[in-house]
Amino acid sequence: MNVLLDNLSLYGEGLLGTVELTVYASLLALVLGFLMAAFRVAPVGSLRALGTAWVTVLRNTPLTLLFFAVVLGLPRFGLVLPFKLFAILALGCYTSAFICEAVRSGINTVPVGQGEAARSLGMTFPQTLGDIVLPQAFRSVIPPIGSTLIALAKNSAIAGAFSVVELLGVYKPLNEMGYSIIWTFVWIAVGYLIVTLTISAIFNVLEKRFGVPR
Repeated sequence: MNVLLDNLSLYGEGLLGTVELTVYASLLALVLGFLMAAFRVAPVGSLRALGTAWVTVLRNTPLTLLFFAVVLGLPRFGLVLPFKLFAILALGCYTSAFICEAVRSGINTVPVGQGEAARSLGMTFPQTLGDIVLPQAFRSVIPPIGSTLIALAKNSAIAGAFSVVELLGVYKPLNEMGYSIIWTFVWIAVGYLIVTLTISAIFNVLEKRFGVPR
């Protein structure tokens, strides 16, 4: 218990860093994920190809390798940003591929007749997708999206290896100060548990309100 009380500000700073990474990367992942899902079901071949390539590349690339590519690769092209922004980009883009597939699966559950009826009324593809298909698909994809964002929160620990302040990185200074490594990691685990249980609670509420009745 002493390791927590003696270093409460350090743990708090790490927890705040993890929360910020999770929130901002989740927003980016949701926007890109829904966009790429729309591309994958679009009637335009080039958009479908782009969406497929995005998902294929990112889902089959190790997240650590993606971090290296973003943090070390983008500055070579003149894009120099704080490491936290690089971490948000890497986490958000990586997770967006999984969000995309979850949303696309939800879109496939919507009866084809819904889209055909919308088109027969003269609605465009964006109107059909935004007003008819996605609202119905969203109801069935709430649980998988929640699970994906929980995984994102845990994946944010990789950012600590790239000089980003986050919860797992707290162990380094505490280890140097001679604190018990076991209790150090116990309280780090509690911090991650707080973050993941919060996300789970939010999506449980969303599922009860908007999800498909069981």
